[in-house]
Amino acid sequence: MAGRIAEEKIREIQERADILEVVSSYVSLKRSGANYQGLCPFHAEKTPSFNVNPPRQIYHCFGCGVGGDAISFVQRIEGLVFPEAVKRLAERYGIEVEEERLSPEEERRREEAQLLHRINEVAAEFYHRQLMEEPAGLAGRAYLKERGYGRETATRFRLGFAPEGWENLARHLAEKGFDADAVRKLGLIRPGKEKRGDYDLFRRRLIFPILDERGKAAAFGGRVLDAGQPKYINSPESPIYYKSRVLYGLSQARQEMRRSGEAVVVEGYFDVLAMHRAGFANAVATCGTALTAEHGQLLKRYAKRLVLLFDQDSAGLQATLRAMDMLFDAQLPAAVALLEPGEDPDSFLQRQGADALRQRLAAATPVFQFFLEQTLAAHGESIEGRSRAVEAVLAKLRRLPGEIERSLYLRELAHRTGIEEQLLRRQIGQGRRPEPNKQPAYRRPAPAPRDQAPAADGSAARKAQELILQLMLQRPATRRLVEEEGLKYFFTDEVLRGIAAQVIQRFASSSEEVSERILFEHLGEDQQGRLTGILIRDEEFIGESAEKIFEDCRQAARRERLKKRRNALQNLIHEAEKSGDATGRDGYQREFQEIQQQLRSKKL
Repeated sequence: MAGRIAEEKIREIQERADILEVVSSYVSLKRSGANYQGLCPFHAEKTPSFNVNPPRQIYHCFGCGVGGDAISFVQRIEGLVFPEAVKRLAERYGIEVEEERLSPEEERRREEAQLLHRINEVAAEFYHRQLMEEPAGLAGRAYLKERGYGRETATRFRLGFAPEGWENLARHLAEKGFDADAVRKLGLIRPGKEKRGDYDLFRRRLIFPILDERGKAAAFGGRVLDAGQPKYINSPESPIYYKSRVLYGLSQARQEMRRSGEAVVVEGYFDVLAMHRAGFANAVATCGTALTAEHGQLLKRYAKRLVLLFDQDSAGLQATLRAMDMLFDAQLPAAVALLEPGEDPDSFLQRQGADALRQRLAAATPVFQFFLEQTLAAHGESIEGRSRAVEAVLAKLRRLPGEIERSLYLRELAHRTGIEEQLLRRQIGQGRRPEPNKQPAYRRPAPAPRDQAPAADGSAARKAQELILQLMLQRPATRRLVEEEGLKYFFTDEVLRGIAAQVIQRFASSSEEVSERILFEHLGEDQQGRLTGILIRDEEFIGESAEKIFEDCRQAARRERLKKRRNALQNLIHEAEKSGDATGRDGYQREFQEIQQQLRSKKL
């Protein structure tokens, strides 16, 4: 989508998009009191902890901590950015979303992309009908049956068949009114020689539509049914297809990748089909190219970890090692699962079955460990060979982002080569070559793992801060008090403080309850998850006035601040003693004793 979406249009979509209806199209839900519950689609679980609350139009998982409204749910499960999720819901509910005026060139490119996608969709339907229904597809059906695939796999992956003959698709697309120049741009047809008509690229081949992440046909791969060559041919790159940005099977695999947190990357079309048939529905394949940085960023939308399951020939080994650099750049953890030489996932599953492959995946070697072992083995045991191997390993080791991980690999490298660890540490330090007088670049802290929600430890401090936030959502008077005294005096929890800041910024002057729908637009993922967890629990204030609750919470928040400062002072006292700073130590100790006395007091 181009441009910014008007806020009133977002409001309309939020009001029309019923969260129960939206979530139910992805998750099986059952009523449980005021909520509906089901298995979370964002992490693996056996006991339902995922809740949808229709009155508030929010969802929250008490297992992994995610939460939000209908828009954020579509964002997360489809791997979309905010404008794309808004447009997806708008299309679903028949709401027209106006886009900013495009330049003539931008408008031309958009219209061209829409046309090319329509052509590919018509071509995919043509090939699929040939395979599933027409006599011409009998050879394709027989070939799939021989390899153990039936209509279910063919339907799920929209497999097709290109019949014999030179002009079947060209003629079909011409009858549908598509311009030949546009079809040529996709590579589906090519101009004949000596003034002959256009001819089809794919003939007598099993067809694999290559879908983009939205499930639209971006390109095609074709496989011969006999020993002919080349075994595979693929669509050329086009304005809607760049093989470095597309993964085969992603449309079918992304939901399982999100649920399991893991993606398995294989090499070929049939490898993907075999993996999905065996229950490994998180498998994808590159389309005849190495794993690229664009692939890495795409996979990071859905998975937290990759397992590389490439053929164990020289090409597969090289593909694994080339992928390592991309994975470092993307900061995407990865491991390598090994099969016997000559095996690929398809043949391995046929011979040994799903349980055996599951064991191989579980035993996958971290990608840098794999690189270290391969490099040492390749250079041999001679002094010269070991020297070259160590230099190669150190060059890659410098790129590892984690200091602890680097240290552990340095220790192993020293053990494996007999070289002193301190020498290796000096060598890796020399290779960094920091620029003189240049401050280190700021690096945004990595987000906390989402495998587990914030611990529901029931602490008084956290409970007090959550209650204050609830009061801020409901009562303008509380918002004014918090604004006057300052957020830092009420919230030591950074996430809750960020939510409270948005409440004050957006609603400080409002005399009504906070509109949670508007608030969600301005919150990050962690903030949405924390807020929905509070709202879905929705504890009622029974038997106590709001003023009394607020005052009790204020006292609890102050007590928590004092505890944090006390803990910090203990470290400061220790550091002052180590450095011989007696004056500083005495000042810290006096402040420590004052805080201790305040904490012992019932009234702060």
